[in-house]
Amino acid sequence: MTEAFHYRGTQFFCEAVPVSSVAEQHGTPTYLYSQAGILENFRRVTQGLRQVPCLFCYSVKANSNLRILRLLREAGAGFDIVSGGELARVRRAGADPARVVFSGVGKTAAEVDAGLEAGILMFNVESAGELELIERCARERGSRQGRPAGISVRVNPNVLAETHPYISTGQTIHKFGVPKEEALELYRRAAASPHLKVRGVACHIGSQILAVEPFLQALDEILSVAGRLRSLGIEVEFLDLGGGFGIRYENEEPLDLDRLTREIEARIRPTPYRLILEPGRSVVGDAGILITRVLYVKRNQSKNFIITDAGMNDLMRPALYRSYHRIVPVKRRDQGPSSVGDKLRADVVGPLCETGDFLAQD
Repeated sequence: MTEAFHYRGTQFFCEAVPVSSVAEQHGTPTYLYSQAGILENFRRVTQGLRQVPCLFCYSVKANSNLRILRLLREAGAGFDIVSGGELARVRRAGADPARVVFSGVGKTAAEVDAGLEAGILMFNVESAGELELIERCARERGSRQGRPAGISVRVNPNVLAETHPYISTGQTIHKFGVPKEEALELYRRAAASPHLKVRGVACHIGSQILAVEPFLQALDEILSVAGRLRSLGIEVEFLDLGGGFGIRYENEEPLDLDRLTREIEARIRPTPYRLILEPGRSVVGDAGILITRVLYVKRNQSKNFIITDAGMNDLMRPALYRSYHRIVPVKRRDQGPSSVGDKLRADVVGPLCETGDFLAQD
């Protein structure tokens, strides 16, 4: 958690607000986010790349709350979206469509039309079929719109990122992106179409990545693709490195963000390209908490259970990825030298009719 969350005496605070007062006023379960924490995280991500042209497109999938979207838009963020619903939300938040990129492997015709109508910066294309769909939609809108659809191709750089296998996305065994040689052919087709405009080269290698090297390997790959395109007479303006910057949940070695941005800047500065980054988790992940209330403590001969009013429907990661999330009391006991607290080994579980409904085990 960010420094915005802390104890004062026995009370847990978010900034200057006791968390217990939020629970009393709004009930539980409820999510509580720190505005100061979000802005500080966004500043940390962006400050190291001030010397190169860079568009920071917050990844809306990380948290699509309208107040958070407005806050980040006011702080200078563009947006990375993966659905028509997310497009509608960023537009409600006042986003400039020219600072929106549309990613995702399953874009529908209706979503492509919505992106074209809004005038987004570009679609990150994931397949030959998707490129055909975007071209067809742009052609059908041509007489009304009068401008081509901006596209980049999401290149699969075949880079291994050490993260949970479900959120590793940058190898050829994954459903995301296209291999480099196939990408070059898609670019040739796009460059020949009056209904498409090549804007950039994109990639995204996964989420919750804590090592610098995979990002640099991916950047080198898309720089290579951009160079080959230039040799073919196809100019690109943007290099979209995606996101995936990891955060600490327990005792992980943190991502060296200073080194990462320094190395990225050294590679981008001599080039004509503008950089796009898509931070999400690194902006909001440790700037919020889930407040839940203990309903019962249940014991049997094999296990102890702490039953709360929040479940896997409120926080999916422990059940889906077996991920660790620290649990702390809103009000802790006096930790003075004479105090002795009882300890209980237990599973912290939710109220759903599902054995996988847990927040922590043992």
